[in-house]
Amino acid sequence: MSTTTKPEAGATSGLQVLQPGGWPQPKGYSNGIMAEGRLVVTGGVVGWDVAGRFADGFVAQVRQALENIVAILAEGGARPEHLVRLTWYVVDMDEYVSSLKALGKAYRDVIGVHYPSMALVQVVRLVETSARVEIEATAVVPR
Repeated sequence: MSTTTKPEAGATSGLQVLQPGGWPQPKGYSNGIMAEGRLVVTGGVVGWDVAGRFADGFVAQVRQALENIVAILAEGGARPEHLVRLTWYVVDMDEYVSSLKALGKAYRDVIGVHYPSMALVQVVRLVETSARVEIEATAVVPR
């Protein structure tokens, strides 16, 4: 099985999506991304505002966490289309699965239609006890 690549939408991002031939097309993420440039990495980002107040509910926390990631990326000269990887940590997988439609809308509202490689992990708890989700992000700004 050979690996095929195709340019990411908005070729100015300098990213190529990696999609092995014959594999089913992923929905809402990419199997892999190839990029060259300056690396911007976040820590685990939660869904609180600048005052440390958590958004009310799972989807609202995801939206705020994504907005926080966009703000951090901007500090490093990166934009959402430079994302190559997101790792999501959730405390309740059922809450995630039952919210997919609303999560998709929140994601597209903040990030757009760019879908980096992603992983989703259920954890027992997060350091911030009010947090329902924590997301790590990696972006590559093209040279």
